[in-house]
Amino acid sequence: MNCIFCSIVSKKSKAANIFENDEFIAFMDKYPINMGHVLVLPKKHHQTILDMQLEDTGKLFSLSSHLAKAVIKAVNADGFTLGQNNGEAANQEVPHVHVHIVPRFNNDSEGSRWPSRKIVLEEELNNTATKIQKYVESISL
Repeated sequence: MNCIFCSIVSKKSKAANIFENDEFIAFMDKYPINMGHVLVLPKKHHQTILDMQLEDTGKLFSLSSHLAKAVIKAVNADGFTLGQNNGEAANQEVPHVHVHIVPRFNNDSEGSRWPSRKIVLEEELNNTATKIQKYVESISL
């Protein structure tokens, strides 16, 4: 299996982490829709959310909700989108369960269009990760 997220979990690939415990990891999306775009995922590989135990799914979404609060505070967002895609038909680009926390800003797109992804420097991702980490409170799952 050649999964980029499993590679990040095993520390073979780098990511700008904002949270990690025994079961989950959260890091900056390398090609964010808006600055502060975070991915939250279980360390154990599951292709879709249907492959997970219900208890673990609940933990994933509880953690995502908690981390969204930190993201919003850190980047001073006006709102956020929480997204989770399953399968190619749903635009799942990496076949490892993950939740997107996408901070949204008033006027970040024209009309009802979705903002485009951006290419940002690793330094900028790391700086944003550090800002978000300051708002992440003690979490026990």
